[in-house]
Formats: sequence, structure tokens, C-alpha cells
Amino acid sequence: MRIVRRALTIVGAILAFVGLFWLGQGMGIIRWPASSFMIDQYLWVVTGSVVAAAGLLLILIARRLPRR
Repeated sequence: MRIVRRALTIVGAILAFVGLFWLGQGMGIIRWPASSFMIDQYLWVVTGSVVAAAGLLLILIARRLPRR
């Protein structure tokens, strides 16, 4: 169970980070790289929000698994 908890936490953290990055680009807060097609695009705000929420959900699930 320890390996599953760790794997879910790592995957969740990566998803949350990527989702927040996409959200920031979609909102125009993160402008790197400058030629990115994602900057100021509403689609990436929605997609980033969903991916970040999924990552946070995986972390929450991992924390609720029993420790053994």
C-alpha cells in the first residue's frame, strides 16, 4: 500500500503542477515561452483547472488510503 500511496502522490503532484502551469498560461499570467499558442486562451484555463483538480484529488485519495 505504501508504493500505491507514494505513486498516487507523485502523479497527483505532477498533474497539479502541470494544470496550474496551463491555467497560468491560459490566463496570461505565465508568458513562457513567449511564442506559446496557449497564452490568453480560455480553453487552457478550463483544461488547466480540470487537470489541477484531478491532481489534487489524487493526492487526497492517496492521503486517505490506510497506512501499512
